[in-house]
Amino acid sequence: MYIPELYKNENQEDIQNFLHQNGFAILVNQTDGKLWATHTPLILETNFEGKQILVGHISKLNPQAESFKTNNEVLAIFSGAHTYISSSWYDHENVPTWNYLAIHIYGKVTVYNDEQAVDFLKKLVDKYEAKSENPVRVENLSEKTMREAQGIVAFEIEITAIEAQKKLSQNRDDKNYQNIITELEKTNDNQAIDIAKEMKKNR
Repeated sequence: MYIPELYKNENQEDIQNFLHQNGFAILVNQTDGKLWATHTPLILETNFEGKQILVGHISKLNPQAESFKTNNEVLAIFSGAHTYISSSWYDHENVPTWNYLAIHIYGKVTVYNDEQAVDFLKKLVDKYEAKSENPVRVENLSEKTMREAQGIVAFEIEITAIEAQKKLSQNRDDKNYQNIITELEKTNDNQAIDIAKEMKKNR
């Protein structure tokens, strides 16, 4: 990913928080000689060696699953809030732009066995059921329902590189920076308001 130095995010705590909050990713690799992408939740974890990994799953029917056997290199793309920035908000003539948060993670896939796949499903369900009034637990699902787990390929991704971008109008002076925040906060758009919050934290 092309990242101008001004927008590069190398704060590890910030990156981890982003991945925990924006866990629905696009998983990209080469499948059958062409680029292939799958939208899927991925969870950031630390393995027994103390290294950070991503864990996830896709359908066994997805050709990407079969491709893991011959090509284990993948790219996971995580997107956060994003919004249009009008140049009418500046005190000078300029071009409009877009503010956004994004992380690219490169790594190598290792496919789990059936037992490991069920352990992964427990973690995934527990994470997203945490705020439910009546949380579903994999341990309580019937044998019939759990047969559906046989239709997935679960895996972990050994992280080899992380590229994080935080494009938040850092190139603007304080006056114009504040003008952008003010205009974003006037909108009824959740993405715009989230970017305004990030801009406040960033300066």
